[in-house]
Amino acid sequence: MIRIWAIIERDLRRFRSSPTLMIVSMVMPLMQLVVLGYAFGGKVKHLQLGVLDQDHGGSAIKVRALAQAVAANAQTFNTVQYDDQAAALRDLRVGKINGLLEIPPAFSRKVMAGDNPRIALVEDNTDQFAASALEGSINQMLIPYNRPPVPARLTADATLSVVEVYPYVPYIQYLLPGTIVLAIFVSAMIGGGIIFIDDKARGLHEGYLVTPIRKVELILGFNLAGAAKAILSGLVLVTFGSIIAGIPDPLNLVRLARLMLLVLVTSLALISLMFLLMVRVSDPLVPRAIFGVLNTVLFFPSGAVYPIQAFPPWMRFITTIDPFTYAVHGFKQIILKNTGLMAISGDLAYLAAFTLISMVAATLLFRRTL
Repeated sequence: MIRIWAIIERDLRRFRSSPTLMIVSMVMPLMQLVVLGYAFGGKVKHLQLGVLDQDHGGSAIKVRALAQAVAANAQTFNTVQYDDQAAALRDLRVGKINGLLEIPPAFSRKVMAGDNPRIALVEDNTDQFAASALEGSINQMLIPYNRPPVPARLTADATLSVVEVYPYVPYIQYLLPGTIVLAIFVSAMIGGGIIFIDDKARGLHEGYLVTPIRKVELILGFNLAGAAKAILSGLVLVTFGSIIAGIPDPLNLVRLARLMLLVLVTSLALISLMFLLMVRVSDPLVPRAIFGVLNTVLFFPSGAVYPIQAFPPWMRFITTIDPFTYAVHGFKQIILKNTGLMAISGDLAYLAAFTLISMVAATLLFRRTL
């Protein structure tokens, strides 16, 4: 343990002497949480919806009034009135409006006759988010339009009552678990990959090779030193990230204790993964070159930004072996649902087994040669 602690102490001293490195590994994930959380989490508002009334009857006026009500209240879109269809379509194609609500001639007459009246929504489907928001808003608008003036007291229509088990979860809170894991990964990549390879390139690694320290002690020392840096980043994201994201009771000591345990296991898993990948690498450009690839392959398939159930089969296979998946799931259970350790026991077991297998493999692959 004395020799292992010497490696840890030397590595942490070097880390402490690089404040910029510490800031980058902790602050950048926080910035990503804020930017992505508010960039993707908000509701689409103030789209430009053209309205072309070719009927001008009573039913058409009712449709236009409902559209104005949506624009004034939900503010999903702002209405732009048109009298010329060609001008409206031209503005749609050049991007001045996001969609065109077209009320055809004889619409009111068909409503009175019960002859399947229709209105058209011509949308710019190059932006699926805006198109879906417009389509959903118009469909919701037609529900009160189609409701009879005097509703029946009793009805045979089946209705849905939604009961939400947990309070409303904004996207920034949904993104927080993945951001915590990403912060740990960034620290593991810097502290466990880049610094390790830089030591080799500068010749500092030669000092270890002339000592009687064993391979397993070297690997364990490197992993524990890297895990300490990753744990520090994880702690910053758990506390400050929870406050920024608005997690209820973010400083609850019982929840923090559970999170600390998950941060520790996640840090060991990711740092051992980095050493396994870098144990035979000598070129200092390699870890920097593959950082983006690893980030993409590990982070996005984990369910951190989008549900796993939407992935194709080949991508789901990645999620089953990706340690990010189990770490993100564990943080979601504790942060968003405030569950106990039993709910994440499978995640903890996988991450611990992954750590053990990676460290054994790294020890076997490690060479006491230059």
